[in-house]
Amino acid sequence: MKDVEPNASAPSEVLYVVEDQIAVITLNAPERMNTISRAMLGELTRLLLKANEDPAVRCVILTGKGRAFCAGLDLRSGRPEGGLSLASSSTTLNLRDTPPTVLQAMDKPTICAVNGGAAGYGMDTALGCDIRIMAESAKLAAAFVKRGVVPESGGTWFLPRMIGWAKAAELIFTGRTLSARESLDWGLTNLVVPDSELMDRARAMAREIASNAPLAVQAAKRMMRIGLNETFPDHVHHVYLQLLPLFKTQDMAEGIQAFMEKREPQFKGQ
Repeated sequence: MKDVEPNASAPSEVLYVVEDQIAVITLNAPERMNTISRAMLGELTRLLLKANEDPAVRCVILTGKGRAFCAGLDLRSGRPEGGLSLASSSTTLNLRDTPPTVLQAMDKPTICAVNGGAAGYGMDTALGCDIRIMAESAKLAAAFVKRGVVPESGGTWFLPRMIGWAKAAELIFTGRTLSARESLDWGLTNLVVPDSELMDRARAMAREIASNAPLAVQAAKRMMRIGLNETFPDHVHHVYLQLLPLFKTQDMAEGIQAFMEKREPQFKGQ
């Protein structure tokens, strides 16, 4: 079954397709390297929330169309909501309902299929996904300080946790661009694949995730997120509280029955 967003009179700048329990969200402004406009911010947020709330979706793939994943914020169209305008001295930003915040709060697993350059806001958005698979030609460009700004969309939070303080400091303070292979060496991506295989490999991983009990996967993601700010004793207590409702699910019974019968489980998210 395939769910496709209805076509409007003008092509949407963010595409949405659901198939085989996987939502694929595609940034669709290749003529400007998928730089994020105000309209795209709102649409991307809407579609991420839609995927997260849809029980038919078990995994989300975020990617871009054309030769770039996302080259940053599109500042030519004025100040994007949740973005920083070069023409404004304001330091008050609406970040509550923007993609980085929504990505961080999502229970559904997210995979970023980085099809090309991910610079600035685009890099932060890729880092906000749970898993990154990069095409060989893709790059991560931490060019913030080269533009006189800081990683405004989560980079200063993600990078020290992902690669440690020293490596994060090196990357952020130099504004360096990493190739896909360098990103793998730095621990910033899970896989590097030939460009032509990117979406096939991303879908294969998404299908592997989607084949598992979705309520358990989502609970595990919540626990990982909460655990970033908890002591170990507090965390194992909260994990136990997450287990209690899972014990009552049909999926847990199916998982145990399938194991006993030596067959693949058929989970329903119930």
